[in-house]
Amino acid sequence: MTSKDGLNGRTVITGIGVTAPNGLGTEAFWKAVLAGHTGIGPVTRFDASRYAASLAGQIDDFDAAEHLNSRLLPQTDPSTRLALVAADWALTDADVSPDTLPDYDMGVVTSNALGGFDFTHREFDKLWSKGPDFVSVYESFAWFYAVNTGQISIRHKLRGPSAALVGEQAGGLDALGHARRTVRRGTPLVVAGGVDSALDPWGYVSQLAGGRVTTATDPARAYLPFSADASGYVPGEGGAILVAEDEASARSRGVQQVYGELAGYAATFDPAPGTGRPPALRRAAEAALADAGLAPGDIDVVFADGAGVPELDAAEAAAISGLFGAGAVPVTAPKALTGRLYSGGGPLDVATALLSIRDGVIPPTPTGAPVPEGYGLDLVQGAPRDQRVRTALVLARGRHGFNSAVVVRA
Repeated sequence: MTSKDGLNGRTVITGIGVTAPNGLGTEAFWKAVLAGHTGIGPVTRFDASRYAASLAGQIDDFDAAEHLNSRLLPQTDPSTRLALVAADWALTDADVSPDTLPDYDMGVVTSNALGGFDFTHREFDKLWSKGPDFVSVYESFAWFYAVNTGQISIRHKLRGPSAALVGEQAGGLDALGHARRTVRRGTPLVVAGGVDSALDPWGYVSQLAGGRVTTATDPARAYLPFSADASGYVPGEGGAILVAEDEASARSRGVQQVYGELAGYAATFDPAPGTGRPPALRRAAEAALADAGLAPGDIDVVFADGAGVPELDAAEAAAISGLFGAGAVPVTAPKALTGRLYSGGGPLDVATALLSIRDGVIPPTPTGAPVPEGYGLDLVQGAPRDQRVRTALVLARGRHGFNSAVVVRA
């Protein structure tokens, strides 16, 4: 597909910024993933002893004041601070500055699933205990799902086509898919991805209310995707922001680094309960492969959604084995080291897949537990698997029926 100004429709990733519970910065995160270092541990930001669950993927070594100016701190939720820093790192990685392209040729597309829980919890406490005069004026936007797109746009003078998407865990992949669509329509560069954080008491209990968070207390045995011992997931915070560019435009500005191509994307929605129709995750994967012009045999690894909920894991295993054949493709879910990051989970998996392509290695799923025989999965476990990776399929599902799939290739 050809767009205006000679854009050729091929979208490449030239920058990555990661803020994750087991590593701040892309290379620190990648090193931790390959070493099997977890970011999951007991909740320490409040007393969780009366809650049914007690674990989270917290980012404990992040001091926003070290990265952002004092003007931004009073008006931002932790999720926005993490998103701003990840965007800073991604743009630096891609060697992009405000004068790289005209401001209207650079856009922003982010996803957020939880909003600014921490900020809003604090301001509502002021409202209830002191009165409305004590509530921050910034509450008018700090809670909002679109605020990360807005703050990144303002900070870096990115005035091109922009958007904010909400699709729970699937939303981050949707943001990348929309960024690719925006590039194909003629915007040379789009900053895209997802970041979430809701580990204050109010945000944490809202996640527990969904009934899918594990009550396990051992961090090493809590989040076990595709395991016979799976009992739910662990919530986490963070995510990844990527720089997506038209390849011809990136080459013309002399870009030195391309992680890979965002080659395919698709999204589907599950049928209504009770219809007897199957979930639509497999259809999303098939459509993403078709969008990339690939067949199942062309995929070298699948980065799975890996919910850690037995019935959801069984459904995803059926979709993967049904599409590729039993044990026919390596499958991994390194998010077991970070917890489920909601809108941040998909972009972080895409970043991990691109690093797998770069270094020729598949990171493991750190469960150490047997995979149910009926799943038919070649789950990479225990240690990284050295293997040439040219193409990867990334899957994500959001609560209430969202499914998204992205294909990246060298």
